[in-house]
Amino acid sequence: MKNNVFQKIFSDFKKPIDFWLLFTVVILLATGLITMFSASMPYANREYGDLAYILKNQLKFALLGLVALFITANIDYHFYRKFTIPIFGFALFLLILVLVPGFHGNDPKIRRWLYIGPINFQPSEIMKIALIMFFAHLMSKYDYNVPKFFKGFLLYFVIFGIVAVLLIKEPHLSCTIIVFAITVVMLFCAGAKIFHFILTGIPALAGLAYVALFTDYMKERLLSFKDPFMYKSDIGWQVVQSLYAIGTGGLFGKGLGKSMQKFLYLPEPHNDFIFAIIAEELGFVGCVAILLLFLMFMWRGIRIALYAPDRYGSLIAVGITSLIGVQCILNIAVVTASVPATGVALPLFSYGGTALVLFLAEIGILLNISKYAKE
Repeated sequence: MKNNVFQKIFSDFKKPIDFWLLFTVVILLATGLITMFSASMPYANREYGDLAYILKNQLKFALLGLVALFITANIDYHFYRKFTIPIFGFALFLLILVLVPGFHGNDPKIRRWLYIGPINFQPSEIMKIALIMFFAHLMSKYDYNVPKFFKGFLLYFVIFGIVAVLLIKEPHLSCTIIVFAITVVMLFCAGAKIFHFILTGIPALAGLAYVALFTDYMKERLLSFKDPFMYKSDIGWQVVQSLYAIGTGGLFGKGLGKSMQKFLYLPEPHNDFIFAIIAEELGFVGCVAILLLFLMFMWRGIRIALYAPDRYGSLIAVGITSLIGVQCILNIAVVTASVPATGVALPLFSYGGTALVLFLAEIGILLNISKYAKE
């Protein structure tokens, strides 16, 4: 009996995975750890008196993430289907819990982190993959409803709306944008009608504009985006320092470890603005190399989605690929002042244990789908 259960959960270890996807992820992870160490040294020395403190922490989570990747890569992705609704419900519960006083730290205005004893994490990271699995389940089981407006398209946007309201309450605009992008991409790939996107897109954009214009911190970021150098001493400081870092990198950069902006001109350079330090140290050539690796990842992810054996696997692959692709694009757009500043991590590069472990676990699911891909 135990052997049968084990066989149902775990797929055949001998089945080949997408080697190029795995190779790309390993290179991205290794590069991310090296560049994060370089970017974090001054901050780690000032805060903890240890140049390698942040690297040591990230290495622990990287190893844990690789274990998670190995496990999820060898669990048949169909196994998650029976737990989809409970997982989504649990993720919703965490998003509500983080808004309750006593669970989100001392700052009542920032409620993104959930503190439970010695453990702290962002519930929004769990919600991303929970929503992907939930949508993939519904869109494959009730695929005939997706082209319909009320029974399909509108239903998914109502689900997104519930999640978005909870995220904006934190407030977490960047995650709201990412979840919105995932919803749009998955609906489009599932067969939703273009007219429905146009019909709902106008009021959605109007609502987003209203929230941005009448929320103080969002309004400040719009002002700093318009002319960051006018506000370089306060709300535009990070963006200006990021642009200085990128501008001084040139074609080949100053060399690994030789950034000036990481010496606390750019606050916490190992987090959301790590790409600016990469540009300063590795230059245009280094940035292009990293972007090509992310493009390679997205290509392999799309390929897995195209050759997945069923609609469920295909939509999960689409969701995970779009999650990492959109988050990468949004992070680089913020760092280069192409969009208003908002806190969003660069996958596999920015410091953060929960995000890194979940990214690698999600990539493991993508690799598992590739095992069953039909050429």
